Amino acid sequence: MWNLLIKPISDVVNNIVDKIAPDAGMAEKLKFEITKELLNVDNNVLQAQANVIMSEAKGESWLQRSWRPLVMLTFAALIVAHWLGFSSENLPNDQVLALLDIVQVGLGGYVIGRSAEKVMKEYKN
Repeated sequence: MWNLLIKPISDVVNNIVDKIAPDAGMAEKLKFEITKELLNVDNNVLQAQANVIMSEAKGESWLQRSWRPLVMLTFAALIVAHWLGFSSENLPNDQVLALLDIVQVGLGGYVIGRSAEKVMKEYKN
């Protein structure tokens, strides 16, 4: 979510810098530093998210390691059930699309988490 905000925040800040900076060289330097800090924050957020997923994957309990995949499988099954006609007929389409969005975000996070896990294993070796 944060990564979707970086560009709009950067654009607003850059416009403000252009208006208040005394010269173009100073403006470019400020924009560079601000963009660098925004990217550092984004990197820290991604690292924290990866650490949470890694901690869960290494957990002692089966439920701790498996709750995310189980939730995603449940949501995916609900979507398939809807497509096969096993859901309520008065279910609004926007709710079905919201459920699909959750599955897409969850699968994206799972793929990123698994990729990070594999990269870390290779890095340690």
